[in-house]
Amino acid sequence: VQLQASGGGEVQAGDSLRLSCAASGRTSSVMAWFRQAPGKEREFVAGINFSGVRKNYADSVQGRFTISRANAGNTVSLQMNNLKPEDSAVYYCAAKPQAGITSAGANYYYWGQGTLVTVSS
Repeated sequence: VQLQASGGGEVQAGDSLRLSCAASGRTSSVMAWFRQAPGKEREFVAGINFSGVRKNYADSVQGRFTISRANAGNTVSLQMNNLKPEDSAVYYCAAKPQAGITSAGANYYYWGQGTLVTVSS
């Protein structure tokens, strides 16, 4: 499975961005977004199951970010609204074949290359 993320950029606080991740190869049960800011550990942002019915969000993005899945489950998007400077990070999409959304990055087998999001105040 190969993951290709896109959509990052530089925006002002309060703006919106939409990240997308296209997966090739075998369809994964769970797809997720993680992020890593400079000097900080990688953290879970949001995850979605194959059907798109189950979604989990980090508390820090709940109500502002929306994860969705399309294209027979091979594309996952992250709509980010009301962005804050603390959302600045490299965002990675990840996937795992087993069911069950988890916030532990070690459980994800496949990772995209990352896309940079910078939010200025």
